Parts: sequence; structure tokens; C-alpha cells
Amino acid sequence: MSIVVTGATGNVGRPLVAELAAAGAHVRAVSRSPQTAQFPSSVEVVGSTAEALPGASAVFLNSRALGPDIHELANVVAQCRDAGVTKLVALSAINADDDFSRQPSRFRGDRNKEVEQVAISSGLEWVSLRPTVFATNFAGTWSAQIRAGDVVAGPYAAASAAPIVDSDISAVAARALLTDELVGQQIPLTGPQVFTNSELVRVIGAALHRPLQYLEVPAHLVRERFIGLGFPAEFADAYTAMLAETLDNPAFVTQDVETILGRPATAFADWVARQRDLFTPEREGSHV
Repeated sequence: MSIVVTGATGNVGRPLVAELAAAGAHVRAVSRSPQTAQFPSSVEVVGSTAEALPGASAVFLNSRALGPDIHELANVVAQCRDAGVTKLVALSAINADDDFSRQPSRFRGDRNKEVEQVAISSGLEWVSLRPTVFATNFAGTWSAQIRAGDVVAGPYAAASAAPIVDSDISAVAARALLTDELVGQQIPLTGPQVFTNSELVRVIGAALHRPLQYLEVPAHLVRERFIGLGFPAEFADAYTAMLAETLDNPAFVTQDVETILGRPATAFADWVARQRDLFTPEREGSHV
């Protein structure tokens, strides 16, 4: 029997494939470019979910990889049932129940609420993982500014998050796919500590040995910058609305990662120390 991983080349999918392969599972990694995707030699790489399903026992569902059409999500789950799959592990989000206007990832293709719903209603065993903001999101959002100088400009300096390191999500997903310990659970996953935006920038600065500072700027200027970078206006509005919500309802920490994995969730500072090149100008990073 095989375990199918959709979104296999993503920030969660790639380390998940590695975790499963290391555990001795037969893994089918779904990639849009199977000829060029690089995985451990034991991993079978396929170009579509339909191709991966025959003989599979469990499937990791990444809604962004499966496309924004909610009917396609339902079709994939139906195909899973027809193929004899017995378990679905859905990648959702900690804010999946929030108003869509505060879910910026929706405007980049995620369907966190819907993928959870189709898994729960599938009639199969299911697990829904609900991680908070990924640590890598801060590299994507701030790295260009950090490479250019010592100031990170953005909205709401006091907005808070408990970022989770992406590979911790993968490790929990592997446990959900390999065992029955988590079946029937919606699991909120966070990092071990809550930070404000200002504190997050200082943590990155400490790892880089630089005096980084966060500069709060009006939301409308942030909106203009995102649009200038090619993001849809709806993404910019949802991003600032999500941060504004935490001013009155601060982020929180759960212990689920530690409970499930038997070790603490990875600290944001430790992740930054290992990923310094993401924030370092190329001429400096080449010496690290």
C-alpha cells in the first residue's frame, strides 16, 4: 500500500515525503513536473493525483496543489473512495473558521475550510491539520527588505503570531498518515511562542547580528506595495485585516506539536539561525 502526497514539492510536502520515506513507507509524490522533481530514490513520482491513487491507503490533501475549484476537491475525494483509500489527512489552517476577508491565503489558492469539510464528510478516516502562519511566510514577506537595509516596514507593529516551522507540520502529518492516533481530530498547530511583528524582526536581527527594526506604516501603503509586487488587492486587504484582528485577539500557543511528536515545537529563532541565507544578501550568504 502507498501513501500519496499532493503538493509534494511545497514547503510542507517535500519534508513530509522525506519523513515518510525515512519511515519505510512507499510514497507516491504528486508533482506537476515529475520528470524534474527530486526526491529520495525510493519515492515514486507521478504527475497527477488520479495516477497516484490505485492501491493507495492514505492521501495527504493540499488544497492549493489541487486547485481552487471546490468541486475538484470533492472529485478528488470521490476518486479516493473509489480507489479504496481509507484515510485522508487535510492541510487546513488555524483560521479556517474566520471570515474569508481575513484569510489572505485564499487569494493564493488555498481552500482551507473546504478541504477540511470534504475530508470530514468523505466517510473515510480523516485528520485535519490546522497550522498557524508558517515561518517561511516571514521570509517571503520580509526578506527583500532585510536584504536591502535594517528596517522592515509593515502594518501593525503590535500584531501577533506564533509561527510554526514548516517541517514541524510535516512531522505531524507523517504521524497522522502512518498511525491511527490522530484520526477524527482537528488539530491546531502553533510554534512554541507568541511574538509581535516588532519582536519577530528583532529575533531575525539577532540571528543575523544586525540591528533590525520594524517600522509601522499605514495599511493603505502596505496595500499599494503588495499590489506593486503583483499580489491581488484582495490579498493585501485580507493580510492587513488578519493582522488587525490580533490586536484585540492576540495569537495563542497550543501544545499539540509537543504532545504528538514528543518534543517541543521548533523555536522561530532556531529556524532563522538555520535559514540565515533567506535573509542575507547573496554576496554575504556565499560565505556562510
